[in-house]
Amino acid sequence: MKVAVIGGGRMGSGIAQVFLVRGDHVTVQEPLAEQARRRIADGLAVAASKGLADPDEALARLTMDAVPADAELVVEAVPEDAALKIRILAEAEARLSRDALLASNTSSLSIAELAAALDRPERLIGLHFFNPVPVQRLVEIVVTAATPPDVLERARRVVAGLGKTGVVVNDSPGFTTSRLGVLLGLEAIRMVEEGVASAEDIDTAMTLGYGHPMGPLRLGDLVGLDVRLAIAEYLHAKLGPRFEPPGLLREKVAAGELGRKSGKGFYAW
Repeated sequence: MKVAVIGGGRMGSGIAQVFLVRGDHVTVQEPLAEQARRRIADGLAVAASKGLADPDEALARLTMDAVPADAELVVEAVPEDAALKIRILAEAEARLSRDALLASNTSSLSIAELAAALDRPERLIGLHFFNPVPVQRLVEIVVTAATPPDVLERARRVVAGLGKTGVVVNDSPGFTTSRLGVLLGLEAIRMVEEGVASAEDIDTAMTLGYGHPMGPLRLGDLVGLDVRLAIAEYLHAKLGPRFEPPGLLREKVAAGELGRKSGKGFYAW
């Protein structure tokens, strides 16, 4: 399959990597192309250490360029900015054949709203991968009222072909995982804010008491507290006061304490 990924950050590079490991030809559209290529190469080296890929052979199928006209699947993985995503998706659609499949990796934005600006809105579907993409087994497949059965079936096959499990979710703010995960993360931040317990002890309680692989505050640091704030603000606007961002979250983002990517959040990285 010929796949294009728009965005070569952590998520986009991870998405590109899993398609390369599967054996697909992948084009990544990313202004910082060399950084993205190195990120993908590093990921393929890890995959090779597990016997999953030949990194040289996989990299030979990687192209850093604009979305090609013959791409069969395009996955958009740019930041959670609706206007940016709409522009990127419309530009990609204009280059593609009518039967190409468009997907957004958005974790919270409405697929129907993103699709409304397209000439063929029924061809857009949500494929919400999780970080880190090569490790996480879940993909949310987000459908709208306009999604035809053949588009959903193609999306199911793509996800299954990557060795991942797809869950089908009707288009709704935050889908299932972001809606529940953000709510838990926001309450954990409020508990730190109120002095209920330390970040470390809250996370330990959730990992040992509930079997979560990672506590909500460490996960927020991993995702990026700026990303968590943007999603919370969107869900607050759409779903009401239970998603209101805590003051502590706003303070950390304003201070540049974004989590792992800045070296400091609720933890020192």
